[in-house]
Amino acid sequence: MTGRDLLAKEQRPDDRPAGSALDRILGGIERAGNKLPHPVLLFVLLFLLLGVVSTLLHWAGATVTVPGTSDSLRVKGLFTGEGVRWLLENFIPNFTGFPSLGTVLLMMAAVGVAERTGLLESTVRISIGRAPRALVPYLVAFVAAQGHMMSDVAILIIPPLAALVFKGCGRNPIAGLIGGFACVCAGYAAGFTVGALDALYVGITEKAAQVLPGGEDAPTHLLVNYFFTASASVVLALIGGLLISRVLEPRMPVPAESTTPKDEGGTESSRTGEPAADGGYRATLEVTATERRGLRWAGAVVLAYAAAVVGFWLLPGSPLRGEGGALVPSPVLDGVVPLLFVAFLLAGVVYGRVVGAVRRADDVPRMMAESITGMSSYIVLILVIAQVIGVFTWSNVGTLLAVEGASLLESAGLTGFWGLVVFVLLVCVLNLFVTSGSALWSLVAPVFVPAFLLLGMEPAVTQAAFRIGDSATQMITPLNPYVFLMLTILRRYEPDAELGTVLSRLVVFVVPFLLAWLAVLGIFYGLDLPLGPGAPITTPG
Repeated sequence: MTGRDLLAKEQRPDDRPAGSALDRILGGIERAGNKLPHPVLLFVLLFLLLGVVSTLLHWAGATVTVPGTSDSLRVKGLFTGEGVRWLLENFIPNFTGFPSLGTVLLMMAAVGVAERTGLLESTVRISIGRAPRALVPYLVAFVAAQGHMMSDVAILIIPPLAALVFKGCGRNPIAGLIGGFACVCAGYAAGFTVGALDALYVGITEKAAQVLPGGEDAPTHLLVNYFFTASASVVLALIGGLLISRVLEPRMPVPAESTTPKDEGGTESSRTGEPAADGGYRATLEVTATERRGLRWAGAVVLAYAAAVVGFWLLPGSPLRGEGGALVPSPVLDGVVPLLFVAFLLAGVVYGRVVGAVRRADDVPRMMAESITGMSSYIVLILVIAQVIGVFTWSNVGTLLAVEGASLLESAGLTGFWGLVVFVLLVCVLNLFVTSGSALWSLVAPVFVPAFLLLGMEPAVTQAAFRIGDSATQMITPLNPYVFLMLTILRRYEPDAELGTVLSRLVVFVVPFLLAWLAVLGIFYGLDLPLGPGAPITTPG
């Protein structure tokens, strides 16, 4: 059950008082967003619209010429004889050949083992459970910025644990809860870790780049934004910690201890993320001796595995080197997904064996299958998205929009970094209404990736700019169901809290985080630093 479900009886959107101007604005966003169809239906409608538009343009004889080429491309109509034949022949290849499909499922299978054995949660608990009081906000912010590796599970685990850590060291748990949630949302685009979300975005980017002739040669791999996101996570941790300790915490009310939840036996609950009376949190933050031993063994095995891979990669004449013995590009970068798959799987299995979560050999494939089952909605969404992007590419409508969009940006003087800033702000606004990052990226990537390519910028920088906008505002949209979950947890400390209470506290993070993101991007852009291994910002020449 989502946080929205938990509050359905207590606070319906239409029943909330008008309140302040902020409440009215947020209420309007929620009502408008609620009118949007399900993402799958949204893309079905987009598919039909694209079919009609492409057919009308085809009948009108529309053509497009890509700058730098002399060939004129004819717009092809989906609802023509040629289009129907193409769709029937390519419907399945569009789906099965979608770049991120196999990558995401592979990563989720391995990360699922690490999650279900308890490895990821134990790692979070041991990371923040014994931090010095003064460093707690910064450590919480840093750990939260790595949380996207755990996907949505990070939102369920890190903010409640942050509240426990704050309470345990004598600080206000409300600040830990709100700050942890804000930093997890911002960290969806940052971190030293990689996960299924990175694979999903890269797959959409790769497909969108192919809208332009030659776009398939642009560097698009799992680590294409790694240097940028890793650097940003440090900056976000510093700013997040500062905002939590200096801005948020001094303004928080004293938590109501009388709201301690009870378990079925009437005793104070000590489950993860639930507040209890003084001392009641200690059990949820402690890492047992067995769990510590499991973490040590898992870390040692992964370290040995990484050393073996790196050593073999650096070995002269190694088959893991690229053409001419190059380290970048090389099969290691091309095969980073299976390499990470093995790393997560090894860590999860070793930890699970030590703590007893993996008792039989068939426990591992069962955990992997459960993780894949949880991705069923994603698979259905990709089925439709793949057709939309396929039609964009085949019909040349995507090329037409990209050329016209690039021309518009150029005529307005919004090229280079300032063009990226405008794109970030556009995504910030759209993200208030379309909260699924993959759905939103699938909507805008087929237009903006090739448009910025025509302006001399690689797909990697367009993807980085999108992730900035996507992470900056998702914490304050009322369409984010986890905002309601945070409200549910907050009411245990602050019984009179309302939706506006949560959002008014989260909004203080938006502008500083957005400016920090743009500053990091500006440094990379100004110094022409690679965003990831073999991933420059500008195109050659």
